[in-house]
Amino acid sequence: MLHRPAMTIALLAAFCGAAVAQGRPDARAMSCDQVQATIQSRGAVVLTTGRHTYDRYVAGGHYCSVGEVAMPQTIRTRDGESCVVYACRIDPFEPFWD
Repeated sequence: MLHRPAMTIALLAAFCGAAVAQGRPDARAMSCDQVQATIQSRGAVVLTTGRHTYDRYVAGGHYCSVGEVAMPQTIRTRDGESCVVYACRIDPFEPFWD
């Protein structure tokens, strides 16, 4: 039987290992509908978009930081290159000199 600290470490290691093994979803391997459903269900998600690229996509502006807005952009998915998603970007209409 494991002592409590050893059990805690074993459980933590198992949890972290499972999280790392999952990786991030690859938009190129998903349909546009799957990408949009994933974003809607999680609220915000980091997706792989290319061999060495990834970005964070959101279901709405309330997932963005102060001074950012959710702006539409298109990404490539399994079924095409024009899947519309939203990403947080600096608000182009927010005065930066204040």
